[in-house]
Amino acid sequence: MKQRTALVLLAVLLGAGIAFGQTPSPTPAPTQTPSAFRPPTQSVESLQSRIRLRLQSGELRRGQVGVKIVSLSSGKIIYEENAEKYFMPASNMKNFTVATAIEKLNPDFKFVTSVYAPAAPDSNGSVGSLRIFGRGDVSVSTAFFPAEGTDVYYKGLDRLVERIVAAGVKRIEGDLIADESYFTGNPVPGEWEWDDLQWYYGAEISALPLNDNAIDLTVKPGPVGFPCSVKLAPVNPVFRVVNQCTTSGVRTVRTLRIEKKIDRNVIEITGSLPVDNSGFSGSVTVSRPAELFIALLKERLIAQGVAITGNARVTKTASVDPSVEIAKLESPPLSLIAAKTMKPSQNMYTETLLWTLGENSRTASSATPGGGVSVDRSDSSELGIAAVKRFLTEIGVAPDGIIQHDGSGLSRHNLITPSAVVRLYSYMGKESKFSQAWRDALTIGGVDGTLRNRFSGTRASGNVRGKTGTIDQVSALSGYVKTAAGEELVFSMVVNGVNEPRVRTSAMDEIVVMLANFDGRVD
Repeated sequence: MKQRTALVLLAVLLGAGIAFGQTPSPTPAPTQTPSAFRPPTQSVESLQSRIRLRLQSGELRRGQVGVKIVSLSSGKIIYEENAEKYFMPASNMKNFTVATAIEKLNPDFKFVTSVYAPAAPDSNGSVGSLRIFGRGDVSVSTAFFPAEGTDVYYKGLDRLVERIVAAGVKRIEGDLIADESYFTGNPVPGEWEWDDLQWYYGAEISALPLNDNAIDLTVKPGPVGFPCSVKLAPVNPVFRVVNQCTTSGVRTVRTLRIEKKIDRNVIEITGSLPVDNSGFSGSVTVSRPAELFIALLKERLIAQGVAITGNARVTKTASVDPSVEIAKLESPPLSLIAAKTMKPSQNMYTETLLWTLGENSRTASSATPGGGVSVDRSDSSELGIAAVKRFLTEIGVAPDGIIQHDGSGLSRHNLITPSAVVRLYSYMGKESKFSQAWRDALTIGGVDGTLRNRFSGTRASGNVRGKTGTIDQVSALSGYVKTAAGEELVFSMVVNGVNEPRVRTSAMDEIVVMLANFDGRVD
């Protein structure tokens, strides 16, 4: 038996190439495939399975999810789910408004604010009433200047003051008039909810906007038993503050309440702030912002030595009196304004772009073939929505692909389909002659805008570009992302009916990271 066992062992050793008295040779290492030729570890099918599994999460089971992902180069569909269904988009509605503005107004478009007088200044620098005719220049704002103390609130206005003084104006014999007749319609979209109208994101639209049509408010505790400290910036004669807030002791309950009256520039502050509390800092909306514009413009002109004999007032009626343009202020190009709109998701800027599209189309269509003038009684918003619809039809979005009620997405009545968003992004990313301006306007994951705190430490950081959207029970994310294999994908994801924001955004972010990490080929 022992002899037989020894023979079997000898055979095994000889079969393995090992002889008695020899040191076993190491097994040769497998030939390494150069990284450039390493076969992919993932397939499209495996990617689809992982996306599907993530969307079947129990956290999302009571909500509705719409997804579409395609190759930018070929249009090949990588994944879709409910892509033709309607979803409330939140700020993903901005995609359609801003893309139309870039395409139809062009990236070099500038807003112009004109200064009119009955005649040019005389030899003494005197003019009659001065009329400031606004066309919606949102760049008269702190957002376009470095934040340097309280002067930042006036830098936009001071550019206009400089041009008025440079025109030779030293004395205004009459009123200083804010003419906001360029736009027509309700300055607050009727579908916005009343509790959005107090804060900066529910700001009114005006032909003469100033500092995003919002004002900064700070409420801090004072000494115990005394009123809270309240500051408005900029200081102005338009707002009235009713301060009934008191300072309470250490570790008492904070009951501070701030209410900005709808359609009134009155802020009521009630309740109490513990003495060791950090207080409140935020921005509230301005009702009838042209009133603030013209009031502060008058102050800044007087500070530069311009005498004004009349009042500062606002008109919504177009002037028919003879006048000459003695000065004008031009905004930065639309390409910059688009980025200032999309990256922070600025609602008022988007609505202004929508209204500008409307007035631009009104001007273009007003001349009739016979040489007369046809008057369209639609308001600026209605005309703007029609302009967006025409553009989307031109690029192949289904006629019922979106239902639009405002420009920004603050309305809960807007509806979009993921397919419509993907078609828009595909056109703007590859076919539009203004593709670069569009891409530059988008927020970048882990870098800036509303995506600055997302995707850090992943392959999507500095890679994904797009637009977010968030309102109550709604999150959306659409954009572009490059895979690990270097292919660019277009995606749109919308989640409705899920209460927890973290649940909505984490699902979308995980899918974007899956796309960024994908090393297979999609085309």
